[in-house]
Amino acid sequence: MITHVLGFPRIGANRELKKAVEQYWSGKLSRKELLEIGKIIRKNNWFLQQKTGLKLIASNDFSFYDQVLDTILLTGAMPKRYHKMYAAEENQNHPVDTYFAMARGVQKKGFDIPAMEMTKWFDTNYHYIVPELSKKQVFKLSSPKIFDEFTEAKTLGILSKPVLLGPVSFLLSGKEKEEQFHRLDLLDKLLPVYNETVKRLLGLGAQWIQFDEPFLVTDIDTRTKEAYSFAYSNIAKKGGDKLKILLATYFGGLGKNLKFTMKLPFSALHLDLVRDPGQLDEAISELPSDRILSLGLVDGRNIWRNNLDNSLSYIEKAKAKLGENRIMISSSCSLLHSPCDLDGETEEKALPSTIKNWMAFAKQKVEEVVILDDLVSGRPSVRAIEFLTINRAAVQSRKNSPLTFNKAVRDRISSIVPSDYRRKNPFTVRKQKQQEELHLPLFPTTTIGSFPQTKEVRAWRALLKSKEITPAEYEKRIKNEITNAIHWQESIGLDVLVHGEFERNDMVEYFGELLEGFAFTKNGWVQSYGSRCVKPPVIYGDLNRPREMTTSWSSFAQSLTKKPVKGMLTGPVTILQWSFVRDDQPRSETCRQIALAIRDEVCDLEKAGIKVIQIDEPALREGLPLCKSEWKEYLDWAVNCFRLSASGVNDGTQIHTHMCYSEFNDIIGSIAGMDADVISIESSRSQMELLNAFFKFKYPNDIGPGVYDIHSPRIPSMEEMVALLEKAISVLKPGQIWVNPDCGLKTRGWEETKQSLINLVKAANAMRKNIGVNRKKA
Repeated sequence: MITHVLGFPRIGANRELKKAVEQYWSGKLSRKELLEIGKIIRKNNWFLQQKTGLKLIASNDFSFYDQVLDTILLTGAMPKRYHKMYAAEENQNHPVDTYFAMARGVQKKGFDIPAMEMTKWFDTNYHYIVPELSKKQVFKLSSPKIFDEFTEAKTLGILSKPVLLGPVSFLLSGKEKEEQFHRLDLLDKLLPVYNETVKRLLGLGAQWIQFDEPFLVTDIDTRTKEAYSFAYSNIAKKGGDKLKILLATYFGGLGKNLKFTMKLPFSALHLDLVRDPGQLDEAISELPSDRILSLGLVDGRNIWRNNLDNSLSYIEKAKAKLGENRIMISSSCSLLHSPCDLDGETEEKALPSTIKNWMAFAKQKVEEVVILDDLVSGRPSVRAIEFLTINRAAVQSRKNSPLTFNKAVRDRISSIVPSDYRRKNPFTVRKQKQQEELHLPLFPTTTIGSFPQTKEVRAWRALLKSKEITPAEYEKRIKNEITNAIHWQESIGLDVLVHGEFERNDMVEYFGELLEGFAFTKNGWVQSYGSRCVKPPVIYGDLNRPREMTTSWSSFAQSLTKKPVKGMLTGPVTILQWSFVRDDQPRSETCRQIALAIRDEVCDLEKAGIKVIQIDEPALREGLPLCKSEWKEYLDWAVNCFRLSASGVNDGTQIHTHMCYSEFNDIIGSIAGMDADVISIESSRSQMELLNAFFKFKYPNDIGPGVYDIHSPRIPSMEEMVALLEKAISVLKPGQIWVNPDCGLKTRGWEETKQSLINLVKAANAMRKNIGVNRKKA
């Protein structure tokens, strides 16, 4: 059988890509050196897969920032504001400065250009750059990347499978930048670029080309189905007999779209059998007799060993009906969402060998795919038989382990009552009491929580881990940073302060380290966006909070000022979503366990005199199932878990939440159901478009629309922020609006942060003055 995976992690086993890109941004690495490092990462990835025995290896799964941004360049869909910068590039085949400007914005070399919008890739924590599409959009083949990388692999002796984001999913992932047209109207203009790409790849010797069409697992209407039929009939016809289309669907089952999808002209269809194993029977029945079925059996999004016996049962079922020549074995989705290599995990204290034995990273998942093929070959190798024996022992060990069970936690879950999910009084009552406590002005200013984590701060944490400094010395240094941050915030006039989170390595990992039931990796990094990598903790058992987690730091910060200091917590849904979660019980059950731990921390913060507490939930929308028929069940338990975490406090304690890079229109009722006193959202890149959902819903609580993009190094002017706030007051009441950045400032530098926040405070003051003048005139 043909073995393949849909893609491999691009960051490098030791985050070589992150380090190289950030060095390039800081001027410490040349363009030539950056491109060479990318070449080395690709070569290492290809050879690793080849050595493991994978038969069909992907190319063009590498990216310096984002695969959707790569497709924007491929199709010539670059927004006009970048054209002048692109024209000035010394090498337009590799326009890296314009490429990064599109992702991050730019404010140098005579250019001052904001970044493109960024949002979540389906229900993952990966962020992509959103294509900006207009009615008169022009598409033109404009990047040689996919051809260069195919040729690069071929030169190394690998006839690869180029990976393309399919034309329909590319358009659907974009946004119309003007009214009275639909982005699918552009398909006619786009297809010639795809056809030219296919023609050139076939000319270079390509056989299989993978077209990623994840929107096929979502709710699609008749118009979208017509677009799919038109697109792939066109591509298949133009490609001719030489073209083998691997149509890749993932992140869910095809459901009601299965019979329709089977009518498309593909050579092989990939199914995600991790998310929806139940679709296999119908797929086998409906598959045309001349087509191949790609079985996505190895989980590309989690870190647990594959249960080989279960996977073998699916393969044998398909083999009995289709024969082995009509089957491919693969990962469920790209391994982009998995860490690189479990072999790098050698610290027993962080990741006990018992738990490590239950796990697999990308390298190991490739091996699982290859072993599955070996085991069903009729004459399995000694290596495969030994692998299966070890796998069975690991699966059984996890199933029977006492490490996964805590009776006290289970008993507490069963004792939750309905009143635990509700605040004592409605928002209108709470707001009055909170104002009496906090005495905040109109347009109150705050930040989202974190301040820049300098090299020095990160170094202190490393010194503490290596025991080169004592815990007392570490605490002293962190408290000094907190003191400086509090005094600086007071000096510029912020209204609600934060302690800066200098003690935290990551907004999820920090809490995981203080909760029972989590394990941690040393090198389990995955890409979140661009050079931003995260190291999700591993939830292997029942979760419990043995002691306070943040209260001492927040209390210290509050002791330094009379202004309110926010207690900063990560919410239960986000901790769930941004961890590698146990798959042996419902996710809702695990989330409730986290919610109780956060609830205990919220109550401790209130007892310590913290009057404003933020429970971040940037991942709440991310967790939505891709089919709307499943939304209600998820939203019910997700919103209830947030409310469970937040509802143990008195009316005078103000509960904030934060969400970033999300669309709210279709879940605004559930957002309101969270009943947070204040919600802060990302909205600067979308120019406050997201507020329309809150306006139409008549959202009753307070809102902090982000007024500057923290994912860009640009320093926004006071005037820019005022302009955004003017848009905000056109749809919201002034008394509802808070003024804050889009997100936390951990990844920014102090110089840009300070000037940006000074401008933010000036913008709030200008708005107060403007509102006062207008009221006097009225």
